[in-house]
Formats: sequence, C-alpha cells, structure tokens
Amino acid sequence: MLEKIIAFICAAIVQGIPLLYGATGEIITEKSGNLNLGIPGIMYVGGISGIIGGYFYEKSTAEPNVVLCILIPLLACIIGSVLMSLIYSFLTITLHANQNVTGLALTTFGMGIGNFFGGSLLSFFGESGSISLLTTGTYYATPLGFSIGKIEISFGFMAYLAVIIALATSFVLNRTRVGLHLRAVGENPATADAAGINVTLYKYLATCIGGAIAGMGGLYFVMDYTTGAWTNNGFGDRGWLAVAIVIFALWKPKSAIWCSFVFGGLYIVCVYIPGLSSATKELINMLPYIVTILVLIITSARKKREHQPPASLGLPYFREER
Repeated sequence: MLEKIIAFICAAIVQGIPLLYGATGEIITEKSGNLNLGIPGIMYVGGISGIIGGYFYEKSTAEPNVVLCILIPLLACIIGSVLMSLIYSFLTITLHANQNVTGLALTTFGMGIGNFFGGSLLSFFGESGSISLLTTGTYYATPLGFSIGKIEISFGFMAYLAVIIALATSFVLNRTRVGLHLRAVGENPATADAAGINVTLYKYLATCIGGAIAGMGGLYFVMDYTTGAWTNNGFGDRGWLAVAIVIFALWKPKSAIWCSFVFGGLYIVCVYIPGLSSATKELINMLPYIVTILVLIITSARKKREHQPPASLGLPYFREER
C-alpha cells in the first residue's frame, strides 16, 4: 500500500511539473497586469521549438554532445516562447488590443504551429514517421535521485529546475525592488508611472520572461515526460490547467508548487482507482476545474485584498489618461 502511495505521489509530481512551469510564468505575467490566455499556445510553441532545435542538432552530428543536446533545445524553446510573448505584448501593450481575445488567438495560433511542424518536419527532409529524439530525450529524462530515509526521490533535472524557478520568482516578487515595481505596475500603472517606473518596459519584460518559463513546461513534456517524442495535441488541456492553478495558488509562486502537484494528482487519479466506469472517470477529471471554481468563490466571498488578482489585471494602460 505504501509503495502505491509513493508511486502515486511521484507520478503526481511528474504530471505537475509542466503545470508548475506554466503557472509560474503566468503569475509573473499577471503581476504586471497582463492576462495572457495564450499560455497553452506558448507551451506548444516552446515544446515544438525545442524539438526542432534538438532535431537539427542530432541530424548534424554523428556523436551528439550531452551539453549541446540539452542547451540547444532549451535555447530554441526560450526563443520560440519569447517570440510568441512579444506578439502578445505588442498587440496588448503597444496597440492596446483586448487581452482576452489576443490570448485566445495566440493559443489557437501556437497549437497550430506545434501541430503543423510536429506533423510535417520530417517530410521536409524526405523522412517518414513521427519525430523521436531518443538521444536528446534520454539526456533530459536521466533521473537525478537522492534518498530521504527509505524514500527514493528521482526526477529529471527540469523537475528540480521548475521548483527552483518558482522559489526564485517568489523571492524576487516579495523581497526585491524589481518585484515591488512589478507589483506596483500590476496594481496601479498610473501611480507607478508617476513614480518614475517604466510601465511599458516592466510589462514587456514580465510577459516575455513569463512566456519563456511557461514554454519550458512544453519542453519538459516533450523531452522528459515523452522522452523526445512529439504527438500532435499531446499536451491535452495542461496549458489551461496551468492558468487555473494561478487562481488556485492565489497568485503566489510558492503556493503554485504544491498546487501544481495536487492538480497533477487529480489529473491522473483515475488511473489509480480500479473499477471506475467511463462516466465516473469523466466526472473525476473535472475535479481540478471544480476545485478552482470553489476556491475562486471562497476567496471572492472573503474579499481579502491579498487573495485578489492585481487590480489592473486585463486592463490596458493609456498614459494620457494618467
């Protein structure tokens, strides 16, 4: 019984890591006042960009170097994710386009890019079949383990990196001047602007950095979870779950860590409960969203300021109205 519980916890953590990357990136973005619903699309682009970078490197050498096998897909992922974030930033920050519509369009666009290149990349080079980067995927999925008493903890390096990034984000937001300025921009950009804070710069940087981190969730999924294999629409609804976790975690990166693991557990709990009917499984799969709605209702009813989103979230800032 204990072994099954430990196996479930480990599986929940593995499922929760891409959610943690997406949630951390979205928290950074929303702290600047930008509501980026394009996170699912950015995660797709981050994943396929990493696949493309790894594919070209593996194709160019007979003996891939372990460091380059890790760095090239990671850099490609970051570049692809930042480009998507720049599109969103330009449309919403510079052109003041509706953030909800822009984010949804970006998700559709990103999923289309991922599925297009995922389905046709090999055909460009006269090859057939599906993309499978066994060498690169193996390096990413290589477990780094340690023991706590009799319990073995073993995950790929990107799992630990996700937790480190979330903790570092929490420190920057709450303990540094940069974090204070970013939170000020998200709460009241007009006041922040009057205080000499470059609102546009902070919004651009927060959105792009947040997008890059979210994109790494897509890279983790394709390189670690699926060991270098790409499957069209393979991410499922993980990008939307990451956005939901932001609400569940009350915009706190530290809370997003355990929230992601809880959601990861809810995502796969059906597998560990035998004898369930199809209808029951579908109901259980709704749990993450039901929990998020309940948390939103409870926190809204309490009306505590620390449990609310940034005051200017989703609202464009017009400097001339200051």
